Formats: sequence, structure tokens, C-alpha cells
Amino acid sequence: MHAWLCETTTGVDDLQWKELPTPVPKPGEVLIEIKAASLNFPDLLIVQGKYQMKPPLPFVPGSEYAGVVAAVGEGVTNVTVGQNVACLSGTGGFATHTIAPAALCLPLPPGFPHEDAAAFIMTYATSHHALLDRGQLKAGETVLVLGAAGGVGTSAIQIAKSAGARVIAAASTDEKCELCRSIGADATINYSKETAEGGFRDAIKAATDGKGPDIIYDPVGGNLAEPAFRSIAWRGRYLVIGFTGGPIPNIPLNLPLLKGASLVGVFWGSFARHEPKNNAAMLAELARWYMEGRIKPVIDDKLPMNQLRQAYARMGSRGVKGKLVMVN
Repeated sequence: MHAWLCETTTGVDDLQWKELPTPVPKPGEVLIEIKAASLNFPDLLIVQGKYQMKPPLPFVPGSEYAGVVAAVGEGVTNVTVGQNVACLSGTGGFATHTIAPAALCLPLPPGFPHEDAAAFIMTYATSHHALLDRGQLKAGETVLVLGAAGGVGTSAIQIAKSAGARVIAAASTDEKCELCRSIGADATINYSKETAEGGFRDAIKAATDGKGPDIIYDPVGGNLAEPAFRSIAWRGRYLVIGFTGGPIPNIPLNLPLLKGASLVGVFWGSFARHEPKNNAAMLAELARWYMEGRIKPVIDDKLPMNQLRQAYARMGSRGVKGKLVMVN
């Protein structure tokens, strides 16, 4: 097998494409022949030593992937050799083969392509858990999605629309805003223009007829967070997803008080660990929604696995719309 090996957390340039022995699965594990793997923002942080999870060196990055079960360890009953699966195990995906816990493998229905499956679990599970569980989204409510053209943002638009919400997508370019409209957003805000002109709050007010959004879905943080929160509707829910914008914002705690609003943390990984049965039911529902055509990952591009450095560079430039997928 071949894999991208991270031997020092000094960044993407020091990753090495190496030939390694093909491992044998232990009890409870499976060997997966990887067909596709997607890039997520934590994949960039983890090779820089900036992510909350710090695997022991050396490791193979790549948190999310899909492929074919090539071998199973003792006691594995949920998947079989030859079955198509998707998996989000945190590491191992940027390779031709990997070992994964069988319990983390999602069997794929017939007709679910590996490229879509590799770009599916993290973003759609995060958005489903955020909007429907933590945010308690109801049909007819308005959702403002920040960073709306990214992987989690595009999934949030689709899930919110599936739940009957009105969606306002906020993104950094007119091209990204157009993408958001093409997948169902009812209105868009180019916040690069609006923040430069000091009108981000005015744009939100205009898009919501002065009421403000019922839910704000924020994977960006940074300087967008406070003006967005100041624009939230009465009894609104502000969903804290992540901080791709860089700095973790300092929200004045009088804002939730004045708005009767909730500041809600969203950490799907912890939800999956604490409530595995609920998580499994959610993933099964998402797979059904995919097969029904209600949701579909937005894939910016598919690149050969040996071009991982180029893919990382594109992700770091913040020009990616949806997700990048590496294929073997």
C-alpha cells in the first residue's frame, strides 16, 4: 500500500508519499481499500499540530473516506468483505488502504458513489445534529448560514431546506453566493462587500424584513460573529460550529440576555460518542435522504491521491466551494 505519512507536524510540505506494509485487521477492525477521501478543515490543522486531537507520530492524515472492505478482523459482523462503506475515523484516509474500527463503518446503499460518500459523513452529520437536534429548527423559520459555500455550509443549506426553512446564505464572493442559490438558498449576502461597507447587519435586516434570523449557523467565527448575533431574532439560536475564520470571537454575554437568545455549542463528534444509538439513527436517515435526492454533497473537484499537497494548498486559499475529494 501507499500512504501520505505525517512524520512531523510542520505542515503540508513535509508530508511524504510512502510505500508501507499493508496491515492486517485485528479483532473489531476492517481493512478498507480506499476509493475516495475528502478534505475537511481539521485535516489541515492536524498536520500543523493545531487541532485538538494530536495523534502520535507518524500518522496518516485523512479523516473521512469511502471504499471497499478488503478484510475483516475477528468478531466483525456489521460489514463483510466486498461491501462498500464510508468511514470517519479521524486519520488514515489519504492512502490506498487503511485499518478502521468496524463500528465506525457506514454500509453504503447500492448506487451511493464512493466520491459522494467520502464527502458526506462529517458535514451532513454536523449540520443535521446542529440544526435539527441542537437548534430545534421548525418549518417556516429562517436560517442564516455563514461560510455557506464551504463543505458544512452547503450541507446546512440543503438540510435546512429539507426541514422547510427559509435560508439566507452568507459567503465571501458573488460566485460563492451564486452556488448557494443553485442548491436552494432563498437569499444571499456577500459579506466581503457588506463588512467592507459596514452594512452586514443592514443586509441581514433587509433579508429578514427586520425580524432577524431564527437560527444562525456559524462555522466561521472571527469578526462576523458579533454583528451576526446582534442581528438575531427574539428567542433565536446561535449555533457555534467552528472557527475557520481564525480568531475565536468574544461574544458579550448581554447579547443573549437582551435577545432572549441561546448560544448553542455544536460538537457532533462528542454527540456520536455520548449517544451512539441516536447518532446511528441520524446517519441512517441521512443516507435515506441522499438516496431520495434531498441532499447531495457539493464537490469542488476530484484530484488523484498523489496530488494531496495541491489540494491542501487550494483549501488553504479558501477558494474551495463545497469539498475537495482525492481519488485512487
